[in-house]
Amino acid sequence: MTTFSDREKAFEDKYKHDQELQFKVEARRNKLLGLWAAELMSLGGADAQAYAKEVVVADFEEPGDADVVRKVLGDLEAKGQEMTEHRLRKKMDELLLEAKQQVMSE
Repeated sequence: MTTFSDREKAFEDKYKHDQELQFKVEARRNKLLGLWAAELMSLGGADAQAYAKEVVVADFEEPGDADVVRKVLGDLEAKGQEMTEHRLRKKMDELLLEAKQQVMSE
């Protein structure tokens, strides 16, 4: 019986670790996306960092990426930057890989 309990705890711990890792990777991706979008909107320095933080926070509005996409597309449009949802989501996919590499190397 102890072996079963030990295995169950190990699976729960792994799941928890995987979820924390996924959260960190997605938060890093959103920060990188915010910095990329800030550059497109000609924001630099502290303004770019602040915008990147806004993008990270926007992800807490609802499950999934729709809230981030909506925020960034709206902000880019407001600044006169042409962007399609497809192009933005493709960039998010690219940045997800970069974010995962960054988080895994820490």
